[in-house]
Order: sequence, then structure tokens, then C-alpha cells
Amino acid sequence: MPSTADGTTHRAVNGPRARWRRWRRGRPFWGGLLTVLAGVEICAIPLAPLEVMLHQGIAGVPSVLLGIVMAMLGISVWVSPQYRALAGVVTTLIAAAALVMSNLGGFLIGTLAGIVGGAMMFAWQPVTPARPAGSAPPAEPAPPHAGAPEHPAGA
Repeated sequence: MPSTADGTTHRAVNGPRARWRRWRRGRPFWGGLLTVLAGVEICAIPLAPLEVMLHQGIAGVPSVLLGIVMAMLGISVWVSPQYRALAGVVTTLIAAAALVMSNLGGFLIGTLAGIVGGAMMFAWQPVTPARPAGSAPPAEPAPPHAGAPEHPAGA
């Protein structure tokens, strides 16, 4: 880290690592990454050599489709983090369905990674930026009835 004249160190605020860190923290990055990896793993199992695919037949189609959808959900939560709850629930359901429809969910690795990734996406919450030290907290809003004239009880 570069140091200043008084010996203290500071970090680059606008460097590429800082921008990457801000982007990554502004979305459920790790849940999306785990979901993409689970989708690729589920999708890659049936994409074996041609001899194996001929023996497997039409059974490999759900594996490929489930893997592609899971990878798309992981990428979409990076692009649109506001849909994290829906993407997390759908990812968990697809991962559970892959257990039955896709070679035990990619030999259980894809299913477990998909369930954990979906849970991480569902549980992620955006972080509110910290206030600078010494700044005043936001003002309390006025109650909705403030300033309204009082009505007599008997009227």
C-alpha cells in the first residue's frame, strides 16, 4: 500500500480492485457463482463422449436444460440483484428437481451446490452505505396528523 508523508497508509478508492469489490458487494455474488458452477456441473455430466450419449438417449435433455437454466439464474442475479428472492427459490427448486431428473443431480454435487447457492441468493440483503463520521442522522419524518386542526370530541 502506498504511504503518505506522515507514515499512514491509504487504499486506492477508485482503482480496479475497489470497483470490483463495490460491484461484487452490491449483489449476491457468491450465491450466483455457486449457482452457475452447479448449473455447469449438472449440464456437463450428460455431455460425455458420443458413445455414452447414444446409450443415454433422451434422458440427457433434462440435465442440459436444468443446467442451462440454473446457470442463467446465477448470471441474472448478478445483473438484476432485485430479483434475488425469486431466483433463489427457483434455483433451489430446480436443484432439487435435478436430483431426480439428472443423474442424481450431477452426482449430488450439483444439487447440493445449487441448493446452497439458491439459499445464499435468497438470504442476501443489500448493505446500506455507512454514514461518514460526525454526520447527523437523517431527520425523523413528521407524523401524518401534525398541523391538522383538533376537532372537539362532542362535534
